[in-house]
Amino acid sequence: MRALARDSAAALPTADPAQRRSDWGTLAKLLPYLWRYRWRVALALGFMLAAKGANVGVPVLLKNLVDRLAIRPGDAAALLVVPVGLIVAYGALRLSTTLFTELRELTFAKATEGTARSISLQVFRHLHALSLRFHLERQTGGMTRDIERGTRAVHSLISYSLYSVLPTLVEVGLVLGILAWKFDAVFAWITLAALVVYVTFTVTVTEWRTVFRRHMNELDASAHTRAIDALLNYETVKYFNNEEFEARRYDENLERLRRAALKSQSTLSLLNSGQQLIIAVALVAMLWRATAGVVAGQLTLGDLVMINAFMIQLYIPLNFLGVLYREIKQSLTDLDKMFGLLEREREVADAPGAPDLVVTRGVVRFEDVSFAYDPARPILHGIGFEIPAGKTVAVVGPSGAGKSTLARLLYRFYDVGGGRITIDGQDIRAVTQDSLRRAIGIVPQDTVLFNDTVEYNIAYGRPGAGHDEVVAAARGAHIHDFIVSTPKGYETMVGERGLKLSGGEKQRVAIARTLLKDPPILIFDEATSALDSANERAIQAELKSAAQGKTALVIAHRLSTVVDAHAIVVLDAGRIVEQGTHAELLARGGAYARMWRLQQSGGGTGRAEDAAGVRVPSASKPGAPGP
Repeated sequence: MRALARDSAAALPTADPAQRRSDWGTLAKLLPYLWRYRWRVALALGFMLAAKGANVGVPVLLKNLVDRLAIRPGDAAALLVVPVGLIVAYGALRLSTTLFTELRELTFAKATEGTARSISLQVFRHLHALSLRFHLERQTGGMTRDIERGTRAVHSLISYSLYSVLPTLVEVGLVLGILAWKFDAVFAWITLAALVVYVTFTVTVTEWRTVFRRHMNELDASAHTRAIDALLNYETVKYFNNEEFEARRYDENLERLRRAALKSQSTLSLLNSGQQLIIAVALVAMLWRATAGVVAGQLTLGDLVMINAFMIQLYIPLNFLGVLYREIKQSLTDLDKMFGLLEREREVADAPGAPDLVVTRGVVRFEDVSFAYDPARPILHGIGFEIPAGKTVAVVGPSGAGKSTLARLLYRFYDVGGGRITIDGQDIRAVTQDSLRRAIGIVPQDTVLFNDTVEYNIAYGRPGAGHDEVVAAARGAHIHDFIVSTPKGYETMVGERGLKLSGGEKQRVAIARTLLKDPPILIFDEATSALDSANERAIQAELKSAAQGKTALVIAHRLSTVVDAHAIVVLDAGRIVEQGTHAELLARGGAYARMWRLQQSGGGTGRAEDAAGVRVPSASKPGAPGP
């Protein structure tokens, strides 16, 4: 178990300093987002200076107040010289400090929230613009944590720098100036020396412990990813009775996180103790010199009170310098990770100045198309066929032959490695992806729904569609009767990834969604694989009606569903082995004919893979969820 833990820890991604930009580089990336709020920043800085000026004025007023009250006890005449103005001014300065601070935060809130919103939205859009390859390889839990931390880092950096670090520096400068001007320079030198030692110690120790903190965050992301992955695959965990197995794996991550957190806490305790020692020594030195000055008659009692007040005001914010520095460093790291997501190259990008796709007839051509997900393992080899305008072409073949890859390439989730794909003569790589995907509708084999209502999921095919249009699409997909039979009808929640619906119900929702989109080009990737025979026949008729006058690519396992196709393309190992109509292919007695005979002898429920020697389950039984 320990060896496993060590191996897992070693496999965790760690921040490579060589790959990370500098902290100044990260700040430089943030500044353009803040620049649009520059007038608010300037106004907030003005309020900050006013707040610190009032704050520094408080000890000065307190000194004058104490000196004016140096009277003999019982002296009735002293009541006539009570400095009412100083008392009122003292209260006004205290109030002003709070008032200017709140005005600063109120003024800058729009800049902080606006900046966080802009960056988060840009990351969200960029992630959707990245290729399918990126999303197949990502770890959802860890990535969402990176985005969450990055968004929080924007708030932290702005609030800590503008609300804590910069005000403290201003206050330090004012205090040092007053000490050097009103008293001898030793007071200023003691304060400055203590600050230098304090800051040096804090930065050094914090830099040392940042490694532990970063490792703890990586372990936290790993544990979160493990939990999310297990919960998303709840059914699989249940199928194999692996609740305890997943719990043990999660606990191993939590144990590593616990050890890292303890190490981080122990280094934090060392940092805090050292800081307090430096502050205590500096305070003793200052008060000893001030007290000696009072005894010698060089300073007044008010001077002693003022110096003490200055030190308290100065060291209270400095007491949090270690926390601030650590949080700023961590925020810079988190923000850098989120900017790193923004800098991920788009594998599939629009050409500069690419025009929109113009669909006039809807002729789709695959011209000598080659493709490989991995260069060492080619998937398609010189694929060439045409889907005439308004016609349906089916692609059949064994698993791994490249059938679904054709759909992904047509949707331009990937770019072809060789050859080209055209729509009405336009290379799809030369037009905008947005216009291309508006022109294509797909019913995928594995339908994943949003955790929302049935109506929302159907209307997703055309956001803004009215309820009647949604109902019409549901009727076309033969799911309307099921929907209205549920207690909440179209307001029924489908659960995460649509898990509250059966496979067939999810697929019918997907069909309804595509019917509502009503694009000129359709892709049916095993669109009826999860349906029972009765519903399959009914929906086949609806799909045929929906495809009337549209160009359709049908990827199928059940050959009985494609007998009416204009042409049938038989793929095997990424190559076209046969092509023709159903009757022509049967007459040739080749691979298609063998698949047909095998499925017919199996009662029509066999799958095309069987003919290629791949043993797979037959089609779903009536009422059972599809794959």
